[in-house]
Amino acid sequence: MITALYLAHLNPVTNAHVEIISELKKEADIVKVMPVVFKDGEKEVNSKSFPFNFETRKNMLLSVFGDSIQITDDYAFCSPFKKYLPPLLAPRSWRLRKQILRGVEGKFFSYTGDKAEGYMLKIYRLKPKIGERKALSAASVKEKLYDAALGKEPSWKEHVPENIAKIIEDNWKTVEKYANSEDLTTRVVGMKFPKEGWSKKSQ
Repeated sequence: MITALYLAHLNPVTNAHVEIISELKKEADIVKVMPVVFKDGEKEVNSKSFPFNFETRKNMLLSVFGDSIQITDDYAFCSPFKKYLPPLLAPRSWRLRKQILRGVEGKFFSYTGDKAEGYMLKIYRLKPKIGERKALSAASVKEKLYDAALGKEPSWKEHVPENIAKIIEDNWKTVEKYANSEDLTTRVVGMKFPKEGWSKKSQ
């Protein structure tokens, strides 16, 4: 039994993500997809970089793959996020590894298209397989969504499956909410975190 772990933003799920997951299904008996989640207490923290919440992204994945993959929120950071750093030394980062591997039995590997992320997965003994980065990133698709919300009408629908385009349209108020807002995100050691909940829990 081999399990493939796919830890990613998936915000939104794009054709490239679908291609990657489809490839993983050919290589593993179980594909466990974990959209990253940031939590401040019971609340999920979203931002311009992370507009769609976990349930919306889960629905995006289900609309394409149904129950042929496992989708969990085990890749979850809890505020204050800075306590996951520095890597290797922070006990919280090792608890996150344990969380990611919850329910995984037998052999496993993780997948990433990013070499820096692959290094991080390697030091946490998550056995990364580093694939080629796809030409179109979720970040660029997200920018096309924001441009569309601001009336610039770029073509974003061609970059996501039809079922997912429908889910995005159903959640268009989320796109509009973040389109013209400041990106309250901080980047540390190659990772992006929401500024809300970075140093302390909200009251």
